[in-house]
Amino acid sequence: MNAKHATFTAMTNATAEDWGIIGSHYFEFAKGLTQRLVDHLKLLDGDFGGFPIDRLEHCLQTATRAHRDGRDEEYVICALLHDIGDTLGPTNHADVAATILQPYISEENYWIIKHHGIFQGYYFFHHLGLDRNARDAFKDHPHYQACAHFCHAYDQNSFDKDYDSEPLEFFIPMMERVFAQPKQSLYKEAM
Repeated sequence: MNAKHATFTAMTNATAEDWGIIGSHYFEFAKGLTQRLVDHLKLLDGDFGGFPIDRLEHCLQTATRAHRDGRDEEYVICALLHDIGDTLGPTNHADVAATILQPYISEENYWIIKHHGIFQGYYFFHHLGLDRNARDAFKDHPHYQACAHFCHAYDQNSFDKDYDSEPLEFFIPMMERVFAQPKQSLYKEAM
């Protein structure tokens, strides 16, 4: 058997040895998550989408505001990555970001990121002929106020071309700590 690759052609024919090989590759691959996320954030550099600042600067401002407000590292990294899905999921960017973050963050932070798109709409939906109060469909949810606060305090006001945000490199050590070990995972017990 080739020690670098499994040899099965269908999972029904796989062996424990095959999965041992795959597992060793998985753990090595998982170590590179922070760098892949940094690389993907860099795709937002120069992408203005009509906004006053590019999408990367918006993410940096959002995270910097959360950091300077004393939020913990997990929250700050959620703020940094909240719009990372813009390039791959322009119509569901919040879902993309939330899915990436979910194994590493609290249930509340996951809910905030997953729903921030509709909550952010409070600030502009009415300009597009949409219901700015669409977020009120969630008014009885325990994380409603937390999401409304995220959007008000950090997201909706992070389009200032004169704001002195921290550079991306400032957040990398935080990212490495947040993504060091999943908090929740389908596979966690097997790890």
